[in-house]
Amino acid sequence: MFQHLAYLTPVLLLSISNIFMTFAWYGHLKFPQAALWLVILVSWGIALLEYCFAVPANRLGYAVYSAAELKTIQEIITLIVFVGFSVLYLGEKITLHHLGGFTLIAAGAFFIFTAPK
Repeated sequence: MFQHLAYLTPVLLLSISNIFMTFAWYGHLKFPQAALWLVILVSWGIALLEYCFAVPANRLGYAVYSAAELKTIQEIITLIVFVGFSVLYLGEKITLHHLGGFTLIAAGAFFIFTAPK
């Protein structure tokens, strides 16, 4: 049972990290009237929280995943979080072109995880 935690913990931490990262990078788009310097400071604060989850995720994850696998996991999580953020927070639509592009990225992830070790 605990061995599964070694594989799941980095994914959970990367998921939390990506939620903070997405808000740090894109959350300010709903506030175009806010001063850029203020947006940068707030984004840095949010990014600090993001790093508090990303660094342990990668440190713990490297015990069971390669660096390429960790990066791939992070990118897939980023896409999933970003789609939800775009639709739910920014009110944008995801088109078939977006989904096609994301599918190609997911295909790349397949190749990373099926590569011989």
